[in-house]
Amino acid sequence: MVDRKVRKLVISALMAALTCIATMVVQIPSPMNGYVNLGDCFVLLSGWLLGPWYGGAAAGIGSMLTDLLSGYGYYAPGTFFIKGLDALAAALIFRAMGRTSAAALVSGVVGEIIMVAGYFGYAALLMGEGIGAAASIPGNLVQGVVGLLIGFLLLKMVKKTRIAEKI
Repeated sequence: MVDRKVRKLVISALMAALTCIATMVVQIPSPMNGYVNLGDCFVLLSGWLLGPWYGGAAAGIGSMLTDLLSGYGYYAPGTFFIKGLDALAAALIFRAMGRTSAAALVSGVVGEIIMVAGYFGYAALLMGEGIGAAASIPGNLVQGVVGLLIGFLLLKMVKKTRIAEKI
């Protein structure tokens, strides 16, 4: 039991690091002071593999660290909450639907909708950008679609290796 908890904690830390690295490696600037990145594939993968709590924590922490390390510290609190909620919702839906491919796709779509709406709300309300925050929606949608597709492919590969059984 303790060994399984330690393993899950270590894999959660690894997923947080992978989320941070994937987000930092490819950054395509968007018009609204942000950027499109590949971190969302690991946000979703964290939820799918680790479950809602560990996955949400890994996704939120890894994404928040990117903001802190990349000079977007003012987005760090929102990113922690938004990406954590993204992975948490995806994990809960994935589990409820039976961990199938369809469940991964449906849960990923819901998670990415949370991400797009979350960043719009954060920028519009808390960052004071108002309706101008809508300019970030297309970039976030592209990021969400790419993250979902790559995350889904990674999930399929991980399932074939039997690593997922040990988490």
